[in-house]
Amino acid sequence: MRQCIDVPKVRTRIKKIEGQLRAISDMVDKDVPCEDILIQINAAKSALHKVGQLVLEGHLQHCVRDGIEHGNADRTIAEFAKAVEHFSRIG
Repeated sequence: MRQCIDVPKVRTRIKKIEGQLRAISDMVDKDVPCEDILIQINAAKSALHKVGQLVLEGHLQHCVRDGIEHGNADRTIAEFAKAVEHFSRIG
């Protein structure tokens, strides 16, 4: 997996998401209006989705390309379709 994704970029995004989650927790403790909390939840959800996109793109660029080039096209495509299906369920 390490060769598939830009690990520093993914780690940076994950750290940002961790900060967003801590901020949401603090907002709950401080009795911030629900609408403001929901806005921050959506921002964190979008950021997490972007991390998934980066991983999926890396998987496509490396693992899928490698599988097809090494003659495992049918299996590789089926596995990629399954990965896309799992990712698309994130909502």
